[in-house]
Amino acid sequence: MMKQAQAGGRSWKQRLLILGLTLGAWPLQSGAQSAKWPEKPVRIVTPFGPGGGTDIFARLLAQQLTEAYGQQFLVENRPGAGSTIGTEHVAKSTPDGYTWLMTSASFAFVPGLYPKLRYDPIKDLIRVSQVVTVPHVIAVLPSFPAKTLQDFVKLARERPGQVLYASAGAGSAMHLAGALFGLVTQSNLTHVPYKGGGATTTAVMSGEATTAFYTIETALALIQAKRLRALAVSTRERSPALPDVPTAIEAGFKDYDVVGWFGLMAPAGTPEAIVNQLSTGTAKALANPSVREFSAKQGAVPVGNRPAEFERFVRDEIPRWTKIIQQAGVKLE
Repeated sequence: MMKQAQAGGRSWKQRLLILGLTLGAWPLQSGAQSAKWPEKPVRIVTPFGPGGGTDIFARLLAQQLTEAYGQQFLVENRPGAGSTIGTEHVAKSTPDGYTWLMTSASFAFVPGLYPKLRYDPIKDLIRVSQVVTVPHVIAVLPSFPAKTLQDFVKLARERPGQVLYASAGAGSAMHLAGALFGLVTQSNLTHVPYKGGGATTTAVMSGEATTAFYTIETALALIQAKRLRALAVSTRERSPALPDVPTAIEAGFKDYDVVGWFGLMAPAGTPEAIVNQLSTGTAKALANPSVREFSAKQGAVPVGNRPAEFERFVRDEIPRWTKIIQQAGVKLE
């Protein structure tokens, strides 16, 4: 994915550095802030490796919170087992406000994929704020004969099993976005898992796979450079980053609605005052015009909602995706 992020010019690391220099100390603190927190460095754990969307936005947020609170907010990558290793680590951490989880939509997939989780995603973690949302984008090579999503589905139905879609791994967001697409369109696509987003893109670019259901930040630069052609985005609204690309719903597939997201969580028992404080700080950081500009370049839409709203969203997403996983017969080998 890092290669894709660099394809449009500056790398995401360079953009973050420029962003930090231009923002300065963004005033997140309020009069209601606790005088006792934070008194030492704060960890934001992401259950994925460096360079992915979760990592990028965790570091963006950590940079702004460090400036605001005068304490280091450090990102710690703990990847593995479909995000469950890092998530379990946070779920079992001391709930003192010094360990947080920056996770993705995979949080809602895990209960349907791992029936023997060693943590309860609802009871052991509390929601703080949804940070950004991102659509998935269905993309193919410019030379691919199907020029619209309707043409793509027609071709897939005519050639059952012959249309290969690549993903960043079994159970990944890209995999499940493709699995739902097959259900909704009643087309028989063949899933081919790869090790990470970079390998996925290589497979599509080389013609080894037909398509991928990218989260937008992994393919945006290639689409803008016309090295990939976007057929549709997965959300109900068009993406501001790709305003000319229709939604799958506009293309006639009204039940195809997939929202990628990244969000902050905390171990259950973390003091409510601290949770609310960080939720407010996150919302203020995301409202900054420079942060919004950076997010837009990644194809992301800042959210910054309150804990209760994020909680309702997660409680809806988990059963929805558990049902989809069961209907599609997705199993991890």
